Amino acid sequence: MASTPGANRCRIGIDVGGTFTDFVLANMTTGEMTRYKEPSVPADPSMSVRRGLPPLIEQAGVTADDIELIVHGTTLLVNAIIQRRGAKVALVVTKGHRGILEIGRMSLENSYDFTLRKEEPLITRNLIFETTARNLVDGTVIATPDDAEYDALAKSLKDQSVDAVTVLLLNSYAHPELEASVAAALRERLPGIPVSESARIWPERREFERALVAIINAYVQPIMEEYLGLLVDRIGELGITAPIYITASNGGTLSIETARGRPIDTVLSGPASGVVAATEAAKAAKRSHLITVDMGGTSCDLALTRDGEPEYATVTQVGDYPLVVPVVNVISIGAGGGSIIWVDAQGILKVGPHSAGADPGPVCYGRGGTEPTITDCYLLVGYIHPDHFLGGRMKLDEDAARVALEAIADKVGIEGDDKAVKAADAALRVATAMMSTELYKGLARRGEDPREYALMAFGGAGPTHGNLLAQEARLDGIIVPPAPATFCAMGAILADVKRDYVRSRHLRFTDGKAALADLARTFREIEQEASDWIAKEGDLLGEPEFAATLDMRYAGQAYDLGVAIPDELRINPEAEGILELFHREHERIYSFRDLESGVEVTTQRIRVIGRIPPVTLPNVEAGARAKAGEKRRIFNQGKYADVPVYLRREMGRGQKLKGPAILEQRDSTIWVLPDWTAEIDRIGNILITAPNGKK
Repeated sequence: MASTPGANRCRIGIDVGGTFTDFVLANMTTGEMTRYKEPSVPADPSMSVRRGLPPLIEQAGVTADDIELIVHGTTLLVNAIIQRRGAKVALVVTKGHRGILEIGRMSLENSYDFTLRKEEPLITRNLIFETTARNLVDGTVIATPDDAEYDALAKSLKDQSVDAVTVLLLNSYAHPELEASVAAALRERLPGIPVSESARIWPERREFERALVAIINAYVQPIMEEYLGLLVDRIGELGITAPIYITASNGGTLSIETARGRPIDTVLSGPASGVVAATEAAKAAKRSHLITVDMGGTSCDLALTRDGEPEYATVTQVGDYPLVVPVVNVISIGAGGGSIIWVDAQGILKVGPHSAGADPGPVCYGRGGTEPTITDCYLLVGYIHPDHFLGGRMKLDEDAARVALEAIADKVGIEGDDKAVKAADAALRVATAMMSTELYKGLARRGEDPREYALMAFGGAGPTHGNLLAQEARLDGIIVPPAPATFCAMGAILADVKRDYVRSRHLRFTDGKAALADLARTFREIEQEASDWIAKEGDLLGEPEFAATLDMRYAGQAYDLGVAIPDELRINPEAEGILELFHREHERIYSFRDLESGVEVTTQRIRVIGRIPPVTLPNVEAGARAKAGEKRRIFNQGKYADVPVYLRREMGRGQKLKGPAILEQRDSTIWVLPDWTAEIDRIGNILITAPNGKK
C-alpha cells in the first residue's frame, strides 16, 4: 500500500547493464531498501528505466513525490566507443602535426607479434585539418591565423558535413589562450556545429593523449545528449521531478547538466559504482583490503581497494584508446554470465569474450539464443534452479541448455550420458582460470600480496562464481554483500559528487621557493575553478572538500608516480614534506629511494568532493536461523553430491553454515564449496571463509 505522497525521503540508484537494468530504492525515512531488476533494452536503454521504475516504486510502497534524488549509471558510452558508433568529429591541429593520431605512441600490444595491426584512429586523416596557429612552451605566440585562413578552414569543415570540431594546438595545456581564440573564430563561422578546445576539456601535457580525451568527449556527446533527453522525458512521464545525477568514472556523481557538457567524465561510470559500494559494505566485515569481482551478464570487472579507498588510475584503456582521466582502476575481462562457450579450430574449449547479452541472451532464457553461455553451465551443474531465477519471474529452459552444451561436448571429445554436464563443468573451470590469471597479473603489477586481500563478489553471477575463483586464486575469504546483483545501483546512491581537475606545470624542487610559490598558486587556481563548479551542482551538497595529488619523478625518468598530498601541504606547500612523501611511495613500489637525483613535479591534480547526506545500510536482526528446505544435485569436482539449499532472507546475524551449500536469494545464488564456512555479519554480508582461513 502506497504511503501519503511526500511523506518519505527516497533515493533511487539505477545501473543500466548489457543484460539487466538494476534498481535500488533507499527510503531515508524508514531505512528500508527495495531492489528490482528489469531486462535491458539495448536499442533504447532508457526504456528499461521507464519500465522498471513503476514496479520498483510500487514494491517500495512509496509515491513519485517521495523521490528526492535519482542517480544513474550506464555503459552506453564505453560501448559506443568500442563499437565505433559516435559522431563524425573533425580535428584541427598545429601545422605539421596532421599525423598525430596515426603516429600515436608507436606502441603495439605485443612487440614480438608482427601480425598485429595498429589500432584504427578514431578520426580518419581526411577529417584532420591544419592551422598556422602556434605558440611556444613559454606561451610566446609565433603565428596567428588571419580571417582568410579561418574562412577557408571553416569552409573545408562544412564541406565534410562534420557533427563536431575539436581544436588541439601544441603547448595549449600550459597556455590555452591561442587555442581558445582559434575555437572561438571557428565557432563564429560554424553555427550549429559544436566546437571545443582540448585545454578546456583536459589541460594535461602530451598532445596525443589530450587529443583523444577531447575527441572522445565530442565523439560521444550527441549519444549522451540524446540518451539523457529521453531519460529525463521518460522519468518525467512518471511524475518524478527529483534531480537526476549520473555516476562518474572516478567513483563520484555529476549533475545531469555537467554530464551533458562533459560526457568524457562518465565513460566508465558503471563499474566504478560497484567498487564504491564495496568499500562501504566491507566496513562491517572489518576488511580494508578487497579484490572486488563484479560479474554480470556481459563481463567480469576486477578492482582493488586499500585501506577502505578504491584504487584510482590516471590512465586507462577504452577499447584501443588510452584515456588519461582519473578513473577507479577496473580491469574488465570477457567472462560474464552471458559469455559464450565455444571451441576453436584446434579443438580447445574457450569462454568469451563475445557475449549473448540481453538479446537473445543465454540459451536457457528461451529467447532464440543458440550458443551456450556461463549461465547455461550454472544451470546444468545445479548452481541455479530453473524455476527460481529472478525470484521465479523467469523460467529457464534446462533442456535447451543441455542440447547446446552437448554440441560443445562432442567438439572437445567428452562422452557419456552426462557429457553436457561435464562440458559445463569444464567451461566453468576455464572461466575461473581466466579470471584468476588476470587477478594475479593485476596484483603482481602492483606488488601486492593476495593473502592480504578478501574477495568481494557481486553482480548477478559474482556470488555464484566467487567461491570457485577464491579457491583457484588461493584466497582465504569471500564477502558477498546483500542484494549483490543490484550492487552497482546501490553504489550509485552511496557516492558523493566528485570532479577532477588537472594542470601540467613542470616544477623542479631545485628551484627552491619559486617552485613552491608556483605550486601553491596552481593549487589555488584549480580550487577556485572547482569551487565555482560545485556550487552549481545541487542543494543536497555540504561544504566542498579538496584532495590533491602530484605526479612526480626523479629527474630524467620517463614515468611518474602519483603522490597524495595532505591538506596541510596543499594549503602551504613545503619541500621537505612533499619530497619525503615521494621517496616513500617510490620506495614502497620499487624498494629504493634515490637521494642524489633531483625531483620534479609534472602535473598537479585536485579532486573536489561534495558530500551527499549518507545512506545508512540497514542492520540484520540476530536470532533467525535458516533451515535447509530441500537438497539439490550438484556436479562438483567430477562427481555429484546432494547439497542443502537455504534461503538467504531467512538467515539472521551470526548464523554459520558449513559447505557444501547453496544459498538462494531473489537476485543471485551463492555456491559455498565443501569445508568452507559461511557466516552472516551485522549488515547481512555473507562471510565465506576457507578451511583454516582467517575471517
